[in-house]
Parts: sequence; structure tokens; C-alpha cells
Amino acid sequence: MKILTIVGARPNFVKAAPLHRALQRYPDMKSKIVHTGQHHDFQMSGIFFEELNLPEPDHFLGVSGGSHTEQTARIMLAFEEVLKLEKPDLIIVLGDVNSSLACALAGVQAGIPLAHVEAGLRSSDKSMPEEINRMLIDAISDHLFVTEQTAVTNLCNENVPDDRIHYVGNIMIDSIRFCQEEIDKKDILSKLVISQGSYILVTMHRPVNVDDINGLLRLLETLSALGRFRSVLFVTHPRTMQNIIRLGLNDRFLAIAAVTMLEPLGYIEFLSLVRYAAMVVTDSGGIQEETTYLDVPCLTLRNSTERPVTVEIGTNQLIPDFDVQKVSVAVDNILKGNARRGSIPELWDGNTAERIVTILREKYINS
Repeated sequence: MKILTIVGARPNFVKAAPLHRALQRYPDMKSKIVHTGQHHDFQMSGIFFEELNLPEPDHFLGVSGGSHTEQTARIMLAFEEVLKLEKPDLIIVLGDVNSSLACALAGVQAGIPLAHVEAGLRSSDKSMPEEINRMLIDAISDHLFVTEQTAVTNLCNENVPDDRIHYVGNIMIDSIRFCQEEIDKKDILSKLVISQGSYILVTMHRPVNVDDINGLLRLLETLSALGRFRSVLFVTHPRTMQNIIRLGLNDRFLAIAAVTMLEPLGYIEFLSLVRYAAMVVTDSGGIQEETTYLDVPCLTLRNSTERPVTVEIGTNQLIPDFDVQKVSVAVDNILKGNARRGSIPELWDGNTAERIVTILREKYINS
């Protein structure tokens, strides 16, 4: 059985690595990696292959940049040629990035079965490109592997047949467990001359927050407010940094007291910073899950989340409307020792990839 797993952006690599390793344990399953190139620089792509023990991609499409529509179309065209060459038995897409949607559409149009890992997540915010991608991928997938019970409910409400839905847990936790020993080391703290619990870690990359002057000025104000509580490490996404420079705000960001701006980090260094932070302030989806597993307080500057389990039983708290005053109140509360006590959700145990492969074998190999 030949399986193509699609990666393109940073979150995909974290999910693909344990799945590829699990597939390789079976001689009758041939796993191949297709990298679209959506994230193509070393810090956003190459270093993840090294740290997560992913092999060089079998196919690199080299598609990056452009609008959502342009990028999706170009990936579809390039992936169509791979499909003609490989003739796979199954395509696996991960998460909600443009690469996943593009390859899902091309594969289904070619009549190839499709599996979606991290299916069923919904924010109910269609202004987010990721929300549209998630909904479209789920609508055309044959196998939907979900991380939390809410995702099962969402898919049932969308009339997805029960036999397509598989509650397998969170595959991102597989990668954390795989790298746990390295994550627990404090090498990055020594390099930055910073101590455990003495800093707030910040990441922001959603277009609504970083693509225009209003969002970046709000971020500037937020970083200034955070710097009054603790040292701040602001890990900048490439697009965020490009927009800061494009809009002439670089000097203002660099001048914020107590804030250190960092370039994108590798998986292990970044997770180590998460592990030892006083808290994380973000707009990322995956970081909400990572902080919940690592038991680190997280403030998510969004009106909604597609990962509600992180709020319901995890360490995550939503701060709507990017309200700087609400952020300050929440930070003060956490630093006074009133952070919410979280627990690890069901099946977030490091064995998700093996559960996925077991189900695929039942469907295609042992049936």
C-alpha cells in the first residue's frame, strides 16, 4: 500500500513525523513525503526535518508565496503531476493549511481515497482562511481522525457518517513525547541568559493581527504592557517581521523596554522556551495544545478557538477583541498564582500515530 503524506507548513512537520515512523514499521505500507514548499526556509522547514527525524521529502513542489487562491492553485497543479507518477493508494493531509486543502482537492479529483488528520476542529469564524480549509477538507475526506470529542460532535452535526470518524487523540503530542528529553534541557535558556519562569513568551502570526497597521500597533501596545510584568521573548513569524519592516515599525518594536525579538526557532528550542515560560501569549492554534500538554498558562488573543478542549480542561484562556487591558488583568492574575489548573485531554498520550495506522490497516490491509 503506497501512502503520500502532505507537508507544507511548520505545523505539518510536527504531525507528519510520528505518522511516518509508525507507517515505516510495516513492510506492506510504503510511506512517502510530499513537501509543497509553502514554508521553505530552513528555520520554518528544514530544521524540523532534522529535529523530528523526518527523511528528505520524496517530492518537493517548491510552491510558496502568492495569495491563498494562487498558492492553492499552483500546489494543485504541481501535485497533480506527482499523482500521475506515484499512483498512490491513499493521501494523508494534516491540519488546515493551504497545502492540505490543495492536495486534498487534487487527490479526490483523481479518485484517490483521502484521510484528514486533525479533522473536525471548528472556530465558527469563517474570516479565518484555516476555517474554510478545515471545512472543505473534512467534506471530501474518507477518513477523519480527530483530536477531541468536540470535533466528533462537529462532524456529526455536519452529517458525516459515523464510520468515517475516528477519535484517535492528538498526534502533536506524539512529537512532544518523542523529543521530550531534548525539550526538557535548558540549553536555550542558557544561550539567552534567562531563567525559568522569568519571562513571557509571545508569538503572533494571524493575518488579522499582523497584516495591517492597526493590528501591529495593537501588538506593539500589548508587548509594552507585558514588558511591565516580566521580560518578554517575542518569537517573530517571517510574515509578521516582513510586515513590521514594510510598515516602518521595526525601530518602535526594537525600542520596547524588556522585549527581546527573536527570529523563528527550531521545534526543540521553541518548545523548551514554552516549557519554562511563566506563560505564553499567542494567536496560534497548535500552541494552545502544546501549552495544555506542558501545563503552561496560555493566553490566546482571539475571539474563538477551534480547540475548545484547551479552554475547557486545559491551561488556555481566550482574550477576545485583542483587548490590552484584559490581557494585563489576566497576566497579573496568573503571576499572582491564580492560573487555571489544567489537565491533559483524553488520548493525548503519544500513541495517536499508531492508532491511526492500526485503523488504516484494518481498512486497507486486513479487510
